[in-house]
Amino acid sequence: MRTFSILSAFIFAARVLAFPSYASLAGLSSRELEEIVPTLQFKPPPTPPGPINDTSTKLVNDAAHPWKPLRPGDIRGPCPGLNTLASHGYLPRNGIATPTQIITAVQEGFNMENSLAVFVTYAAHLVDGNVVTNELSIGGKSPLTGPDPPAPASVGGLNTHAVFEGDSSMTRGDAFFGNNHDFNATLFKQFVDYSNRFGAGKYNLTVAAELRHQRIQESIATNPTFSFVSPRFFTAFAESVFPVRFFVDGRQDDGQLDMDTAVGFFRDSRMPNGFFRPNGPQGGSGAIDIFNAYPIKPGYNNGTVNSYTFDPTSADFSTSCLLYYNFVNQTIKSLYPEPKGVLLQALNKNLDYFYAGLGGEPSGCAQVFPWGT
Repeated sequence: MRTFSILSAFIFAARVLAFPSYASLAGLSSRELEEIVPTLQFKPPPTPPGPINDTSTKLVNDAAHPWKPLRPGDIRGPCPGLNTLASHGYLPRNGIATPTQIITAVQEGFNMENSLAVFVTYAAHLVDGNVVTNELSIGGKSPLTGPDPPAPASVGGLNTHAVFEGDSSMTRGDAFFGNNHDFNATLFKQFVDYSNRFGAGKYNLTVAAELRHQRIQESIATNPTFSFVSPRFFTAFAESVFPVRFFVDGRQDDGQLDMDTAVGFFRDSRMPNGFFRPNGPQGGSGAIDIFNAYPIKPGYNNGTVNSYTFDPTSADFSTSCLLYYNFVNQTIKSLYPEPKGVLLQALNKNLDYFYAGLGGEPSGCAQVFPWGT
């Protein structure tokens, strides 16, 4: 028994030493945090960048940002937009970035509106990034390196289920079926089919509404663990509208995404040759229209297929402040029940930036402090 205990301690220590600087700390046990956090270099999170000066349409697949194939070790994940920005060098090509780099990249590459960029970046960073080192992987989670047996924790990435990544994605499978971060060719065929049926070969808001409804119904009918509550409830509809806002050439500016361009972004992480970003800052307008086409309340399957149950505690489009409160008091507090020291300091500062992205006090939502002020 003593030998086993010594061996277990050795394995745990090896895992701590192997912990990458970009690995998420979310959901780790108190013991793991006590061992890992002191080994990390604390980098206080800087103030998020503001809006870019030039928001006109312009060439973004340019000589300074050529597409390059992945190198061994480069990381990509469930977000085709971030994957593309990394493959064109707007983000570090290895897929490891800071929130500042992501906010800058989505503005420069896609003309994303600044407050939206800040809001979604810090939402992702708080659950999927390493807030102590201020680094975030855009990829999916994978087991920690180190001796067998596999570590219980995972290396960070945009893959904390039901938050940024979630069920009923347009081109990624549900987590219940295994791979929820790589491009799914079968689902993309459905994307093309619906674009042909409802958009005359183009993906637009009409197609988005039909496909979003179909993907939700598929998950209800096939995934016993299907979850469609806040924040995934919101990111699912945002995911449906983003290709219309960010993947259509700015000179075209008609909200019609052709399939050659779509496969480049979704499968190959590649902008078309000569691609221009949209003209003017772009937000998530259209998400509520997609929702209104087939209204559904937040809910989940309760362990069996076709058992979708309404969750009255979840935010929806009529309770926007509740989205913020759910995220902070439920999602973040559950991932970090009792943070201490530099971890607590980093979390509080990142939550301040997340609240600023929401709009701060003018948003009408009172700021909450999950571990006190």
